[in-house]
Amino acid sequence: MRIGLFVTCVNDLLFPETGKAVVRVLERLGHRVEFPAAQTCCGQMHANSGYRDEAMPLVHRFIETFRDYDAVVAPSGSCVAMVRDTYPRLVPESADVARRTYELSELLVDVLGVVDVGARFPHRVTYHPTCHGLRMLRLGARPVMLLAAVRDLELVALPGVEECCGFGGTFALKNTAVSTAMLADKCAAIRATGAEYVLAADNSCLTHIGGGLSRQGAPVRALHYAEILAGGDE
Repeated sequence: MRIGLFVTCVNDLLFPETGKAVVRVLERLGHRVEFPAAQTCCGQMHANSGYRDEAMPLVHRFIETFRDYDAVVAPSGSCVAMVRDTYPRLVPESADVARRTYELSELLVDVLGVVDVGARFPHRVTYHPTCHGLRMLRLGARPVMLLAAVRDLELVALPGVEECCGFGGTFALKNTAVSTAMLADKCAAIRATGAEYVLAADNSCLTHIGGGLSRQGAPVRALHYAEILAGGDE
């Protein structure tokens, strides 16, 4: 299987270790992952903010860059949701590429049939299912299944697990007071678990959550779950 990595803007610029983690996991399972250098932004921010015309060149660029891959994987529920849900409505001929674009847990569990990726992480963690992954991709238990198979990892349920963290892209900028209140509730729930780490499938939301926890002086680190799966079971 020829797999293309769509690393996304946030990960490429701010969290490169997450992209590297995806590659390590898939290579450990015997797959070759390619990183097409022609990739750019998926256009999610433009489209969600009403700038459809500005988004279209980015949509066409994605289609052209990834059209020849058997599967496209991205460590971002929101960007994959953009490709799978919005692209076919903007550009009908993108439907084939959209169908072959997966969030990491979908590729591992549904396509490759793998739950145990051979990872070890001896820490107490909790998992926050971000909104796009939860409501648009319907990732369900896939990320939790993968984490539950990690050696020595203690996975603790998060109270109010389906509640938004308040990020929502530009929502956090345009509706600061509401976003801050939602973040406060999410941080309180995370701290109540006693977890050392809060994990999620989107580094954008984790940046929001991690910032809130840091300002509170909470000893909880926000981390993409791919980086947990990339840890070896030595």
